[in-house]
Amino acid sequence: MAPRPSHRRRRSSTEFHSLFKMVEKVGVERIAMPVTVRELDMERDLPAVEELERQCQVGISGDQGSAAADGAKKSKKKKRERMSLCVEQIGDPLARVRHAPEHVMLVAECGEKMVGVIKACTKMVSRGSVRSSKNTSPSSPSPLSGSPTQQQPYVKVAFLLGLRVSPSHRRLGIGTTLVRAAEEWSRAHGAAHATMATTVSNKASLALFAGRFGYAPFRRPVLLGRPVHARRLPLKRHHRVFQLQPALAAAAYARLLPPQDTEFLPADMPALLAHKLTLGTFVAIEGSDHHTATDAEQPSFAVLSVWDSTRSLSMRVGGAPALLRHSLAAVRALDRAAPWMRVPSVPDIFRPFGAYLLYGVRMSGPAGPALLRTLCRHAHNVARKNPACAVVAADLAPGDPAAVAVPSWRRFSCDEDVWCIKNLSDGNADPSDDDDDWAAPAPPGSVLFVDPREF
Repeated sequence: MAPRPSHRRRRSSTEFHSLFKMVEKVGVERIAMPVTVRELDMERDLPAVEELERQCQVGISGDQGSAAADGAKKSKKKKRERMSLCVEQIGDPLARVRHAPEHVMLVAECGEKMVGVIKACTKMVSRGSVRSSKNTSPSSPSPLSGSPTQQQPYVKVAFLLGLRVSPSHRRLGIGTTLVRAAEEWSRAHGAAHATMATTVSNKASLALFAGRFGYAPFRRPVLLGRPVHARRLPLKRHHRVFQLQPALAAAAYARLLPPQDTEFLPADMPALLAHKLTLGTFVAIEGSDHHTATDAEQPSFAVLSVWDSTRSLSMRVGGAPALLRHSLAAVRALDRAAPWMRVPSVPDIFRPFGAYLLYGVRMSGPAGPALLRTLCRHAHNVARKNPACAVVAADLAPGDPAAVAVPSWRRFSCDEDVWCIKNLSDGNADPSDDDDDWAAPAPPGSVLFVDPREF
């Protein structure tokens, strides 16, 4: 089918045409059909995008939608169903990229049917300390001045998010075409690097990005989550919790997260802190009557910000055995009937629920871990006021000292996330000529910042 005339689309849209033909099975026949990749038309495409998102719910065990594609290939041996966390985008399909001035959502069409989507955005983020591929030190002396060379603190990076391919049209090159189009869009907008996130168990995604497109796995953040209980969690009496105004919070983070020591810190951090979905930035300190630190000791404090993702993401635990579901329901009923027993009930996570995300999690001083646990309890108490929120979670680097202090439940946490990166410079250039290697292990003491807007 020929493409529709361009005057029917938005003038700002940029259309990409794939140069290959996909092969679609119809019974025993194979019919060659052209695939077109273009920008999203919100009014026309929203119902199809929502339907595609439902078909391709993603979980910590990989893309749950792939099961539908393999439905005809049932195993002779019945395997025990595993529990998995399914995540579905709700509301605005551009919510994860709209905060960036440069963003796009590309859709793939086969005839009149939408068969795939991908989102991309570019923004300035911090690099942290550069590890040179020719010199292991973060910086090397300048041959002219003799002083260390100064790296740019921020670099333009493209983020590829939300790749979805219809279960009935997989293994036909549609994902490859979408990624290639997203990379072309990113290069056209000046991105020096492209990143994507997946899970260790998502072999198909890793094969596509790492195998075919040359992305290098380089960071492994851990998601630390805990359920939101019906009761308020008590705070230590000698701990004081204060809320910072966005301007003051931005000034505090500027000192706590310097760009030369932090990876992926967004240049628009003040805008993130002032966003309507940031419910507040909170700091915890010890009360003056309990402070016993000497002048030589580092002051103790903890700070974090709370992001409400209940409006953009819906989660659900699937594959749970009936005995577990009924047991948790009984515990909830007991907690409602006899709250004085203080039974640690868990919300109904087998129905769609939302989460609050903690970001900018930092601590300092000998009492820092205890103060951070107090802040996490305070965030829990904020979350329990929202009936849609069932989990409070934080994304941190596994070597971050704060990761040990954040309370978490194993069943609500995940250590399978993998970030991959690719240099978008001239593909004909020799990789050994690069003056730095971002894919190298992070220097000791560096901080990995996870932007909640792209969760």
